[in-house]
Amino acid sequence: MGAAQLPRYLPALQGKRVGLVVNQTSRLGSTYLVDTLKALRVNLTAIFAPEHGFRGEAADGATITDGRDARTGVPVRSVYGKTKKPTPEMLADVDVLVFDIQDVGTRFYTFISTLHYIMEAAAEQGKTVIVLDRPNPNGLLVDGPVLEAKHRSFVGLDPLPICHGLTVGELARMINGEKWLAGGQPCRLQVIPIAGGYTHATPYALPVRPSPNLPTARAVALYPSVCLFEGTTVSVGRGTDRPFEVIGSPSQPATRPFQFTPRPNAGSPTPPLNGQRCYGFDLHQPAAGEASQFFTVKYLLDFYHQSTNKEHFFTKYFEQLAGTDSLRAQVVAGRSEASIRASWEPGLSKFKQLRKKYLLYPER
Repeated sequence: MGAAQLPRYLPALQGKRVGLVVNQTSRLGSTYLVDTLKALRVNLTAIFAPEHGFRGEAADGATITDGRDARTGVPVRSVYGKTKKPTPEMLADVDVLVFDIQDVGTRFYTFISTLHYIMEAAAEQGKTVIVLDRPNPNGLLVDGPVLEAKHRSFVGLDPLPICHGLTVGELARMINGEKWLAGGQPCRLQVIPIAGGYTHATPYALPVRPSPNLPTARAVALYPSVCLFEGTTVSVGRGTDRPFEVIGSPSQPATRPFQFTPRPNAGSPTPPLNGQRCYGFDLHQPAAGEASQFFTVKYLLDFYHQSTNKEHFFTKYFEQLAGTDSLRAQVVAGRSEASIRASWEPGLSKFKQLRKKYLLYPER
């Protein structure tokens, strides 16, 4: 981990007022980075809390409030909710921002949007950003439609495909290098790379769940494909003990091989389809010959065509997740996955060439 390379970034923190952009994944071994740096007498003036909060215990979409870390006394400032981009007041007592959050390699995972806004605020306010890099558990995946500008949102800020195949450090370099920050103004950026011969093909089992509803490696592997259902009336298993490993809906045939009923739990206090019997699939066990990293729309196509309520299958949120108008239209028109994939190819090929400029690690 970049966080483990203390000699490479501690000198840049000495004599500086340091803000940390961190969550429950920001650890050195079992110790939170904030506790490690505090013990090393780094002057921590702020912790910036993204979605799910600093300790990663808040449910999806829950408002994150300002406060103070009980262990260290460092002020905690929310960058999820009403204010996603730090204001000048929020950075007034900060010289250097350290970003150390585990990503899972998909455009709609909001921590990379937080990274974008942190960099943008730093560029505007003359602050330095240090990204402590971490492996991408879907690091070989470069797939899906590239975001169209009109669908820009917090689940897609930059023109990336659904699976971008970058570490957060590589992505930060791309955001800066391609002048995607407001006004094209880059921030002062330093990336502390992953050591030990890491490649994009290196298997990485996450030591800490990256968010409350991604509790397992299997959920992380399925997330790129299954998350598209968040823009439909199909449950992705929020409110069950296998979120993103099961999919189902009351409007699917009752002959589907798996049934579940979402109920409130810690990760989803108000899950979609709460209390309704859902019919679908348990994807917990990989299919024979299935790759460890993959992106497919076969589940989406299957569920749409089997739906008994096609008129209401998609929600307005779908285009924000897909990043394009075309995917919904292609599904409705009955296009095959091969045909849909062919339509992505021009944008995806262009992105793959762009991506090569910013890689810090070999593909294999």
